[in-house]
Amino acid sequence: MARKQKKAIISCAVTGAIHVPSLSPHLPITPEEIADQAVGAAEAGAAILHLHARDPATGRPTPDPDVFGQFLPDIFDRTDAVINITTGGGLGMSLEERLAAVRRFDPELCSLNMGSFNFGIFPMAAGISEFKFDWEKPYLEGTTDFIFKNTFADIETIVGEIGARGTRFEFECYDAGHLYNLAHFMDRGLLEPPLFVQAIFGILGGIGPDVENLVHMKGIADRLFGDDYNLSVLGAGRHQTRLVTVGAIMGGNVRVGLEDSVYLERGRLAESNAQQVEKIARILRELSLDIATPADAREMLGLKGPENTALGRGEAAAA
Repeated sequence: MARKQKKAIISCAVTGAIHVPSLSPHLPITPEEIADQAVGAAEAGAAILHLHARDPATGRPTPDPDVFGQFLPDIFDRTDAVINITTGGGLGMSLEERLAAVRRFDPELCSLNMGSFNFGIFPMAAGISEFKFDWEKPYLEGTTDFIFKNTFADIETIVGEIGARGTRFEFECYDAGHLYNLAHFMDRGLLEPPLFVQAIFGILGGIGPDVENLVHMKGIADRLFGDDYNLSVLGAGRHQTRLVTVGAIMGGNVRVGLEDSVYLERGRLAESNAQQVEKIARILRELSLDIATPADAREMLGLKGPENTALGRGEAAAA
């Protein structure tokens, strides 16, 4: 069984690389917007901030560590939340590009997609009547012929290099097979518990957004990892609140944010990441669940502490 938890960790994925600016005027784009929304989410109860970067002029996802450097120090100075940097990056980025920011900033936590798979976000394009930027439509529609690539060799590179620095991972599992990929690396002794397993539902190409699938994924993880893991749940789009609430009831942690859904409720756009965090925090409290602080999250996940990151050492100046 997953580790027994007295408190639930709220993660907030602030901007991501899935949604395009035309989907919501509230999607943070500039470094200032990303920093402000990240801090707002932390103040609302998020213990972990999952962070991507975007080109400030166009909103297109970018792996440029100099852009990360325009908002990460601000977030670090204004909140004690755990900074979690993506290694998934954005569509079409190479492994070297996806690792650039993690290599520079040496965070406590980074994401790690546990396999290659079809990643289809093309249906979003049909719902947009007018695009703000030329890149958006082909970016979405191009995923009819796109595979997110993380081979066993890619994963081993990330685990070996980044893990050696003491950075731990948010293992993003989009399907049941990804859990078995994770178990493979555990069996080889390349990873140490506690694992932080992010079960992701509702991305076209991954497992569907059914509660039965959540029960199924947790059952597999329980068999593979016993009490060596902490479960977190992410529901894409309109499935967010329903699935993360069920995940919390099952003893897991939760992830929300504008990376995962631009809506607060049916037909109503979320005006900030903080709104989504406030909503799930209220639900957790109404379920009589305590909310983990950043210090709690660090203890639960065995993190190295902010002082052992490049930001904490004052070593993260832009190149």
